[in-house]
Amino acid sequence: MLNPSIARSLKVTLFSVVVSTGIISCAEQESTEATAPVTLTKITGLKTPESVVQAKDGKIYVSEINEFGKDGDGQISLIEDSQASLFADGFDDPKGLVIIGDFLYVADKTKIIKVSLADASQKEVFVPASAFSKPPQFLNDLEADPQGNLYVSDSGDILGTGTGGIIYKINASGEVTKLVDGADNPLVMAPNGLLADDTGTFLTFVDFTSGILYNLNTETGEVSDLEEGFGGGDGVVHHSSGTLYVSDWKNGKVLSINVAGDVETIGPQYQAAADIAITKDERYLMVPDMKAGELDFIDLTK
Repeated sequence: MLNPSIARSLKVTLFSVVVSTGIISCAEQESTEATAPVTLTKITGLKTPESVVQAKDGKIYVSEINEFGKDGDGQISLIEDSQASLFADGFDDPKGLVIIGDFLYVADKTKIIKVSLADASQKEVFVPASAFSKPPQFLNDLEADPQGNLYVSDSGDILGTGTGGIIYKINASGEVTKLVDGADNPLVMAPNGLLADDTGTFLTFVDFTSGILYNLNTETGEVSDLEEGFGGGDGVVHHSSGTLYVSDWKNGKVLSINVAGDVETIGPQYQAAADIAITKDERYLMVPDMKAGELDFIDLTK
């Protein structure tokens, strides 16, 4: 159970969030819920899949790192009718994905790339490495709020000391603001998965090093402990029922947290559960298994 002193903060986060990975308005949810359910099956043969997002038209996009540290071999795959095809390539180490309007945004190693969903050849650097207050080490998850702002986690020296992390906010013009820096706040070690509420005032994040789920007040910079025990915390998403889902990359599992703060493991055992997302109809939790090279779907209706 959660510490009673922070229960109020979690309640605010759980009930006010209207985004998972990308912006999900009520109108969009209503339009997708009216369509017939689509059965999704596991996708195999992916090249180090890290993040996943679904567009309003049902198309699913997966970032594939391929070989870590090898520039140019990363790509984004498109999933339609249970088949994967190349959508865009030429990335370095693409990770977090988010859709705003007609564009896909990609956290690509030290920069953020903007890609047109209608024409993947229309690709540009939206935020260069030079725009950040410190040279990015490991840009990881991306999130958006309904106002069109982006949030990105720099997980710092995630594969070494497990420290040096920073979380940034980026407005629609590409201007970058530092929200919290591990150099100033020891709680922030290697921030990974992000989840914004509908106002952009609160940002839930999970730390890969400590396995702790935090709530960040983006206006004051205050960081509050919500729950612990998530191993190598990776992705964080929210269901309209109030349930949060968190993936644990190190231990290969996905956990759910209900509104009472009860935590349980769901789905099968994975090799490395990365940046999860929920489908638009909220029927499935999409789980990239990085080491297995697969995209799995957990049926949340069962």
